[in-house]
Amino acid sequence: MAERIAEEKVNEIRQAVDIVDVIGDYIQLNKQGRNYFGLCPFHGENTPSFSVSPEKQIYHCFGCGAGGNAFSFLMELEGYSFQEAALKLAEKGNVKLEIDAASAASAKSMPVDLQQMMEAHELLRKFYHHLLVNTKDGQHALEYLLNRGFTMESIEKFQIGYSLKSWDFVFKFLTKRKFPADVMERAGLIIKREKDGNYFDRFRDRIMFPIFDRSGNTIAFSGRSLGDDEPKYLNSPETAIFNKSKTLYNFHLARPQIKKLQRAVLFEGFADVIAADRAGVGNGVGTMGTALTDEHVASLRRNVQSITICYDSDNAGIEAAYRAANLLMEAGCQIRVALMPDGYDPDDYINEFGEEKFRHDVIESSITFMAFKLLYLRRGKRLQNEGDRLLYIEEVLKEISQLDKAVERDHYLRQLANEFSLSLEALKEQQKQVYYTEKKRRNTHKGKGAFEPQKRLQTPKRADSLKPAYHTAERRLIAHMLRNSDIAFKVQDMLQGNTFNIDEHQAIITYLLGFYEKGHTPDPSAFINFIKDEKLKRIVVDIEMMSINDEISEQELSDYLKQVLNYQKMLKIKEKLNEEKEAERQKDYAKAALIAMEILHLRKSL
Repeated sequence: MAERIAEEKVNEIRQAVDIVDVIGDYIQLNKQGRNYFGLCPFHGENTPSFSVSPEKQIYHCFGCGAGGNAFSFLMELEGYSFQEAALKLAEKGNVKLEIDAASAASAKSMPVDLQQMMEAHELLRKFYHHLLVNTKDGQHALEYLLNRGFTMESIEKFQIGYSLKSWDFVFKFLTKRKFPADVMERAGLIIKREKDGNYFDRFRDRIMFPIFDRSGNTIAFSGRSLGDDEPKYLNSPETAIFNKSKTLYNFHLARPQIKKLQRAVLFEGFADVIAADRAGVGNGVGTMGTALTDEHVASLRRNVQSITICYDSDNAGIEAAYRAANLLMEAGCQIRVALMPDGYDPDDYINEFGEEKFRHDVIESSITFMAFKLLYLRRGKRLQNEGDRLLYIEEVLKEISQLDKAVERDHYLRQLANEFSLSLEALKEQQKQVYYTEKKRRNTHKGKGAFEPQKRLQTPKRADSLKPAYHTAERRLIAHMLRNSDIAFKVQDMLQGNTFNIDEHQAIITYLLGFYEKGHTPDPSAFINFIKDEKLKRIVVDIEMMSINDEISEQELSDYLKQVLNYQKMLKIKEKLNEEKEAERQKDYAKAALIAMEILHLRKSL
């Protein structure tokens, strides 16, 4: 059982950290007025709707409704237990907390088998690394890496290791440490032989590159052969802890540099990331043997807006770069493309031309996405051929028509005019025709009800329909009660035993009165920790972000309460009207008359 953290210690941690700093480690925040705004990490969006209040030490997303304090942010985003979140925040705020990571982790809801998978990967990462740098068994692998340009600094930073040339060493190694064989098989570390049911190691005599999640936990491996053995790279299969479509290699190490430089460099794989890091490009991340996905894009977009794509220069690399750039553009990113010379990948280029030339001639000399599109559209066309040339010009005009800025459109039209000795005015006229033709085509399809693909990662719109008067009145009363304990107890007295109409609102009031009765002063972040129900926490944050006057007059208070209590009377009137109709249907006119009198009295009381 995990240790319980004393309330005083929780408050000390809460006061020692600033929620802006905590959330700023995960997403890019910009100050607007009194609050900070960024892209919500809990759902995909293009326009920032995620608000962080340094004054109240809470966050709230106006798109998906997520909300809470620093503790709940880490719990929801990282899947931490409360104890783990407290431990992380205590470390950030330099508060001494008398619990260790193991004790905090025991409160986590992660199933035992997943914990075992994580622990086994961590254990093997350390073991593989030790074999490579400290043993004779790994000496030949270490020399291979050093001869290929790897440095000891890179080997240490990326925790590169070596797996023994043995069929069952890892199986025995893990079994001795009480790791269940079936769990290790599902973790992708060992394989079960069909014919005899025995297990053997997945990785043998390979250089091992550990793959980390965004928190720095080892979740998979990629093993590179030392010679001509196939496959050249053998990767962990997808497991319960490793999903290629969600994992960006080196993200945990690159994130501080990405934040500092306000730019990420996207590579095709981990080998390119390591090579680029060796050349001083520390803000690089890579996909894990898969095309860029919506999940990758969302992860990048939450942290940075400007991204440079640096893929291989072969046909497959150019196609992949074009697809990736379009995905990132649709998510609202600013894209540049770093071009590699034909036949080179970053690792080869750095080994042949050096680190400084890679930084200067490749990364720093990247081109705009539009310039890359022009090169992309030229491929496979013979521009000296009239048909190919006219087709190219038409395709380029379509792309120019999609540019938002007039200056950009003018720049590329002039470039096109100069290259092919064309009239700038004629190109501008044709570009306008292309624009209106495309616009008309889209509107026609839309009018016919045809499916029109939506941009990825758009903010889901919340239903902003007008709420009933009693609903708004209850929320405004709670907003004032959250800011002033005297008003909270005054409202309780004025209700005279009645309750709010919305169950969640009444539950919040009950929590709030208990919070004040324990001697607490108004504090949104502390009150969120006091509430146990996640749904109620979100409602509290939503109410806290409402704009209300600092003071509430007696008349305003009375009007809000009247709306709350009148709704209950309206429900009673509705009930009585139904009873009256039923009595008339039964021809019990005396009873119907009595009910009519009750309805009259209820209406007068309104």
